[in-house]
Amino acid sequence: MALHFALMIDPAASDDARTDFSETFTAVDPAAPALTVGELSTQRGDGIFESIGVVDGHAQEVGAHLSRLAHSAQLCDLPQPNARQWREAVTRAAAECGPGEAVIKLILSRGIEHGPTPTAWVTAATAADNTRARTRGIRVVTLDRGYTLDAPTRAPWLLLGAKTLSYAVNMAALREAHRRGADDAIFTTTDGFVLEAPTASLILRRGDTFVTPAPHGGILHGTTQLSLFDHLAAEGYETVYENVPASALHTADAAWLVSSVRLAAPITAIDDVDVPVDAELTAAVNAYLLSPRD
Repeated sequence: MALHFALMIDPAASDDARTDFSETFTAVDPAAPALTVGELSTQRGDGIFESIGVVDGHAQEVGAHLSRLAHSAQLCDLPQPNARQWREAVTRAAAECGPGEAVIKLILSRGIEHGPTPTAWVTAATAADNTRARTRGIRVVTLDRGYTLDAPTRAPWLLLGAKTLSYAVNMAALREAHRRGADDAIFTTTDGFVLEAPTASLILRRGDTFVTPAPHGGILHGTTQLSLFDHLAAEGYETVYENVPASALHTADAAWLVSSVRLAAPITAIDDVDVPVDAELTAAVNAYLLSPRD
């Protein structure tokens, strides 16, 4: 039976030190109306979110997701989320998930136009079956993101390092990838550097070294990539952050897109050029990512 759960949150101040926030939560029917027509998340995409993978009722990397939610709030001039309150909301949502894989989403909106602010809620739902992507891999194309690597420094108001609700460009990129016969895309800058995928981080392998684009230039620092780099380092591999030229994509010994719900999807081709796949390592990586991670 598919899981559908929603919890509205009355946001507490970041310095609220209470230990029980249960009275600030209201469970709602996820199929029933819950937002007003003046809600800025729907009118303007003016808000932020996080997607947390859940495996057998265990919410993965909650601390890292809450830290990134706080970072996004800071970039967007939103009230700082109360970490204790949001963690309690995640715990309550995870208790609804049961066996198998699910996804919890945290949403913080600027609120109602000319009215109370902010608006916040949490949802939980059954995750899609990502077995095929994890085992058979994905084909990707490169797409120009339309700005240079230093754009976030020159124009911080573009919010390029925040995980905002304004995902229209990301979804358009995925549709374009599908039109080109691929499963996903990798964004590049106009001056020839690799960024990330619309909903995932990129990891390349060069021998025993694993490389990901440095988390500046508008890259959203991936929680799954961070966890996986810690694991790889513990296994004796070298992990590196660097500015990756687009030309380096076709010289990698292997490549993956990694994210909280799909986990590690090996890339089989980039712009119709085949990429080597390390099936054994991919299986080991996904076994780690499916294990309980705090």
